[in-house]
Amino acid sequence: MSVKRTSKSSGTSDKPTRGKADLAYLRKVSDRTIERTSPRELAKLPAAFWDEAVLVDPIPKQPISLRLDADVLAWFKKQGPRYQSRINAVLRAYMSATRSPRPKKVT
Repeated sequence: MSVKRTSKSSGTSDKPTRGKADLAYLRKVSDRTIERTSPRELAKLPAAFWDEAVLVDPIPKQPISLRLDADVLAWFKKQGPRYQSRINAVLRAYMSATRSPRPKKVT
């Protein structure tokens, strides 16, 4: 019986993986470089835009094995990358739509 790998080897690269910021590099970047490389839409933000920003940690997802009809999976994959996130969003929307409403508190 052979052992099947369930994850890819990260190798010896010093580059961060997708979704991981290179904080050492970001600490060295000047404001001028940030302004030069930022999208145009960000240039018109008011100075106080980030004043009330709150860091929100993402909710970790639970890895599972899910069996889907082949045509359903093919349709989601045809929509492009991140099809698993779209499947999750559809399930979340269904969950929200069918969730029984909470009773209102009487004061």
